[in-house]
Formats: sequence, structure tokens, C-alpha cells
Amino acid sequence: MSTLFLTDLLTPEASVSIILPEIVVALAGVIVMLYDSFFPKQRVVSGAIALIGLTVSAVILATMWGGNSPTSGWNGMIAHDNLRLSFSFVFLFVSAMTVLISTVWVDRENVPAGEYHALLLFATFGMMMMSAGNDLVVIFLGLETLSIATYVMAGLRRGDLKSNESAMKYFILGSFASAFLLYGMALIYGATGSTNLTQIADKVANPNFPALLLVGGAMLIVGFGFKIAMAPFHVWTPDVYEGAPTPVTGFMAAGPKAAAFSSFLRIFVLGLPLVAGVQSSVYLHDAWISALAVMAIITILVGNVAAIMQTNVKRMLAYSSIAHAGYALVGFIGAGMAKSTAARDEAIASVAFYMLTYAVTNMGAFAIVTLLAEKNDRRAEFEDYNGIGFKSPVLAFSLSLFMLSLLGLPLTAGFMGKILVFRPALEAANPLVTGLVIVAVIGSAISAYYYLRLIVVMFFRERTSEWRQPKMPLAMTTALVIAILGVLYFGIFADRVIEKFAQSPSGVVVKAEK
Repeated sequence: MSTLFLTDLLTPEASVSIILPEIVVALAGVIVMLYDSFFPKQRVVSGAIALIGLTVSAVILATMWGGNSPTSGWNGMIAHDNLRLSFSFVFLFVSAMTVLISTVWVDRENVPAGEYHALLLFATFGMMMMSAGNDLVVIFLGLETLSIATYVMAGLRRGDLKSNESAMKYFILGSFASAFLLYGMALIYGATGSTNLTQIADKVANPNFPALLLVGGAMLIVGFGFKIAMAPFHVWTPDVYEGAPTPVTGFMAAGPKAAAFSSFLRIFVLGLPLVAGVQSSVYLHDAWISALAVMAIITILVGNVAAIMQTNVKRMLAYSSIAHAGYALVGFIGAGMAKSTAARDEAIASVAFYMLTYAVTNMGAFAIVTLLAEKNDRRAEFEDYNGIGFKSPVLAFSLSLFMLSLLGLPLTAGFMGKILVFRPALEAANPLVTGLVIVAVIGSAISAYYYLRLIVVMFFRERTSEWRQPKMPLAMTTALVIAILGVLYFGIFADRVIEKFAQSPSGVVVKAEK
């Protein structure tokens, strides 16, 4: 029996090697848990084990890129393509940065480091399975693994009522969104007779698909709308982000959002053959394109306008993340409107690149917010940043760079990210989608107010309270250096990264113009 089982694992359809990066991350989480049970006071070691696991997984992913691996495995349930690989790198980067940023917070709040790092690794495993899943069941299992770990991380500061409230709200609304997703998947299964996205694509290519498929697709949009904080399903975001510990907030704003986008893309752009010019139902295609375009417009406007009225930096960044979800949706819609497979792949790569640039900038900003905050995040108001520009110039100028990148200033990562997600939408030559791009540009102009406001507060306001220079541990310094270099590198050499993200495992490269 064991020999037969081992033989099955070594067959191409059930090869362990195709999911080795995910296995490494999960094993690292188990090792951290076991180590913490014997040596609970060795906080640095648990963080080091987490970093090693994430690094090894990234190295394995790099070796899989452009190789001769099969395009799918495990009976078509696991995909091996550029979408999976590029988004997985984003997840690993976000998690590694979170480990580095959390060193200050773990010591200050006296939280169980082993439990925290294990939860972070399991959440990363869930994100990677979401991007790798070519089956609705695998995607849902990855989503729940991510969600359960994140619920606990949001409430890990057990003595803080705001953190408890944040975790409870996140759990209730996240469960509500998961119910929509699961019900939508069940309806799609009822309409097509399969949960495999490749088989679903074959069924939807037939213009006589059941109307039940439209209802299932609509419920998936609602469920993913909650996960990516798309209006009008965004109401949980500000309260949850404000109450959660700052490093966890930074992780939630970048990692789970990117994971939801990866599954969203796979289901609606690859799973359902909705690419213009390919066998598809024009009615179904136009229905979801129009719905998402309208919601993207609302998301951009709500996120930017609401951010103007915030006095708390974490709430401002929460509404900013809602607006950035709208910008990423522009590239998402561009992928759905692509007129060829090559254009579709490039549009998907642009969304992955945008999530990477947002992750680099966002994690850098939250690193500084974490460093400046006191216990229980008491120093997170705008007025707490008054006059720090010349008292701590390194931190102030770094935070200014991150704000300018989120704004989309030329020569920063944020600028190139927006350019690349806007271009596929413009090439679609659709009036509604073109209007969406115009609204996105207007939204970027509106965002200048609250991003520049923080810079003005730091450099042009007098400080009325005593300033205590925060200590900069090596891990935090490393995270800030990586974020600063990333913002500048991706802003200047974006073409190199987007080419790699658009490169399939078979070695076919989609050339991206700068």
C-alpha cells in the first residue's frame, strides 16, 4: 500500500515538486510551532526560522521559472504558470518584510513570537495555494487557511479592546464573504458539473450555458469584493486596519489583497474564457466587465475622498488601500478586455507588478508607523507626526518617499505600477473602461491632498510634545533599506520586472514596453 502511494506521488500528475515552495513554507510554520513549544523565550530564533523558510521557498520558485515543469499537476488542481509564480513572489516578499518589521512590535508588546510567526507562515501558505489553485476547492481551502490565520493575528494583542474588536469584525465579515464565495462556487459547479477551472472554461465556451452561472459569478464578485476591499464591500477595512497591530495591518493591506486578486484573475480571466476574440459568451463577458468597471469607479472615488477626512494615519492608509484596489481593478479589467493571449498575459503581469510595487511602498510606510508608535499604537494620529522632519530626518524623508510613491510620482514604483495597469485598459478602446482610467487619474490627483498632508505635518508643523528618538534595530533598518531601494528600482527599471512576470514557465516572453 505504501509503495503504491509513493508511486502515485512521483507521477507527473501528483508530483510533490510542483508544490514544493508551498510545502517548505508550511513546514517552516510547523518547525516554528514546535521550536516555540520547547524554547518560548527564543523570539529571535523563531523569526530567523521564518525568514529562512520564506527564503528557501523563494529560491525554489526562482528555479521553477522558465523550466520544463508541467503546466499543471495533481489532476489539474494545481497550476504552474506566470500568474502563480509572480504572485507567489509578492506573497513571500510581504511575509519576509512583515517578519523584519515585527521585531520592534513583538518586543514592545510582549506577544508570543512563535505563535505569531507560525500564523504568518500558515497565512503565507494559504496565499500561495490561492494563486496556485486551478480548482475552486483548492482556492477556497487556501483562502480559509489564510483567513483563519489572519483573524487570529488581528486579535493577537489580547489585552487591547480595539484589537479584539478588529479581530471580531474581521472574523464576522470575513466569514460572511467566505459564505458568498462558497455559495457562488457551488452554483458554478451546479451549472458546469465541475470545480476544475479548465473544465469550466470548456463548458462556458458553449454559448448555451445555464443562467445559474451568472448568479454564481455575481456571488463570487461579491465575495472577492470583500476580500480586496472593493466598494461597496469595503466598510470593514478602516476599523479592522486601525484596531489590528500595525505590522499585521501592513500585512493585511498587501498580502491577502494580492492573494484575492490572484484567484480573482484566475477565475474570471483564465477560468472563464472571457477574453475578447476567444470562444466566449459576449453577454457574460460584457456583464462582468460592466459591473466591475462601475464598482472600480466607486472604489477609487470612495477610497480617495474618505481618506481626506481621516486624522489617524492607519485609517488614512486603510482608505488608501481601498483606492489602490480600484487602481488594480483597472488592470484586471484590461486583462479581461484583452484581444489576444499575449495581451492578456501582459495585463495579468501588470496587475502582479502593481501589487508588488504597492507591497514594497506599503510595507515601508507601515514599518515607520510601527517604529514611531508606542505600546497599543497610541501614537498613530497625524498630530503625533508634527515636526519630526528635522528631529528624525531619515525616518521623515523615508516616509515622504513612500507617500510620494503611493501618490504615483514619476521615478517611483507607484508611478510605473499605475502606468502599467492603465495601459491595457486604454488599449481595450471601450468607452466605459476609458472613463474608468480617467476617473483613476482624477483619483490619483485627489490623493495628493492626504499624502502630501503627512509630509507637510512632518516638516512644516511645530511639535508641541516631547520627542523621543526611536531605536532602530538591525531588522527594521534592513526592512527600510529594502523598501527604499525597491521603490527606486521598480520606478526606474520596471521593464525588467514586468518582462519576468509576463514570462511563462515554457519560456515564452511577453515584451513589455516602458
